[in-house]
Amino acid sequence: MRPFRFSPALPRTPALTLGDGLILLAITTLLYAGARLAFDAPSVVAGPEISLSPSALPWYAFLSVGRMMAAYFLSLLFSLFYGYAAAHHRTARVVLMPLLDILQSVPILSFLPVVLLSFSSILPTGFASELAAIVLIFTSQAWNMTFSFYQSMTTLPMELREAGAIFRFSPWLRFKTVELPFASIGLIWNSIMSWSGGWFFLMASETFHVGNRDFRLPGLGSYLQTAANRGDTSALLLGLGALVLIIILLDQMVWKPLLAWADKFKLEMVESEEPRTAWFLDVLSRSWLVEKFGMSFWEPLTERLNRRLEVSPDASIAPLEKTDGDERPSPTAIALGLLFTLVVLYGGYQAAGLLLSLTSSAWLHLGAGLLATFARVVAALLITLLWTIPVGVAIGMNRRLASLLQPAAQVVAAIPATALFPVLLLALLQLPAGLNLAAVTLMLMGSQWYLLFNVIAGAAAIPQDLRFTTDLLRFSRVDRWRNLILPALFPYIVTGSITASGGAWNASIIAEHTEFAGQTHETIGIGAIIAQATAEGDFALLLAGTLALVVTVVLINRLFWRWLYLIAEERYRME
Repeated sequence: MRPFRFSPALPRTPALTLGDGLILLAITTLLYAGARLAFDAPSVVAGPEISLSPSALPWYAFLSVGRMMAAYFLSLLFSLFYGYAAAHHRTARVVLMPLLDILQSVPILSFLPVVLLSFSSILPTGFASELAAIVLIFTSQAWNMTFSFYQSMTTLPMELREAGAIFRFSPWLRFKTVELPFASIGLIWNSIMSWSGGWFFLMASETFHVGNRDFRLPGLGSYLQTAANRGDTSALLLGLGALVLIIILLDQMVWKPLLAWADKFKLEMVESEEPRTAWFLDVLSRSWLVEKFGMSFWEPLTERLNRRLEVSPDASIAPLEKTDGDERPSPTAIALGLLFTLVVLYGGYQAAGLLLSLTSSAWLHLGAGLLATFARVVAALLITLLWTIPVGVAIGMNRRLASLLQPAAQVVAAIPATALFPVLLLALLQLPAGLNLAAVTLMLMGSQWYLLFNVIAGAAAIPQDLRFTTDLLRFSRVDRWRNLILPALFPYIVTGSITASGGAWNASIIAEHTEFAGQTHETIGIGAIIAQATAEGDFALLLAGTLALVVTVVLINRLFWRWLYLIAEERYRME
């Protein structure tokens, strides 16, 4: 791991390829197909009545947590399979990483109406709304977990790779004993962030309207939104109290035990002076029921899984990254590739016909909106970097401080900003450029936590022996940051910045177009254009705005963030 500095000999940024164009065309085809299905959706949908009675809160909380759990387990499975395939197979990486760049750049709230309307045209309305809510929460959770796992896999220390090769580990054994433990700390912290980000979008998924179609779902998010719309302060405070209680219970009974358990996987030769502890983990370790569950169910299940996934030792000497680029594709693969190309070309042609219906003034308005939103995203990201790096390092490297601030950070991050934004908006509208300031503030509220939790994970993963070494060498504070902290944090900062900027682009749809107390507050931006197109059912403008946003974010990811990823892989590996 080298000191933190830039030099002329930097890795080349990967250029956009034909595969990127095909993936963009595939996304365009899917959006167009959803828009065409949306025309057949019911013209009027009546949502259920949301009760603000305190007796309804436990049931609403149960429904919301159930949707979050379903989305999280889907996100976890997706992250493990996707990140593993992208890290181990060069051919797959050529497709999977650009696809991940594009998927995480698609604004969640812009394709939600397309998903909802297309689902409701082929499925019962209630089931379509539930499925769309889980899909929305999944897309708010999956990308940062996948990026974190992929970053851990690609920055795996060389000595761990060599140990797996020397002991002739099979791919499954290497994954179970080397790769997943190394990635566990970052994956758990990003799981915490995924739950916090999921709460942010839960309100949107449970209270979505498209014209005369009301896709409300009973849940904690719809309870908070209804209370905010009616100005019922007591119900709003009660809903926020229930949300805070759920977050504290999850922190004490899920996340703290997981972090204490994963602490043993840190790469260090010296044990920490203050090992992480969790009272609930101690209770579980002494539980008779847990012991019986492990002996009767978990251990037999893992043994069967190990027998199924293990291969002979002779097959395990293959390198970590399979160089399958020289293999010729099979005729079936060629046929499927040609069919895929024809389908996306046809879909792109049909989508182009829909986009050509827009006037030149609409395209100019889109361009101006993109520039305005890009400026707000950059401002929000710079402000985020300024405060999250020092605060994240303080929390990650100080166990006592972490025990106090970590739950507080989770609570604040999980409170849906959309519930508090109307009050914030009324206060900021009195200031010059108040609407622009309010938009940047909401972008911060929706994105800064991605970077904070990644920085905490990176700081917590710094080996204790390296910290002792800097003390023995009497490093000054500047030298400590330059030679240890920033190099160790660099991969985590890149991962957090990518997901934070994606969160800021997504939050722009709410931040730039807000309806409150019967009035619409709107500023220039691509988010406002998408929100307006959604409200009016203008699918041509919605498709154009979504594609313009996707292409912009993909170009930024490929030309800037991927360049920083290469630097992290080549220079700042922990070894």
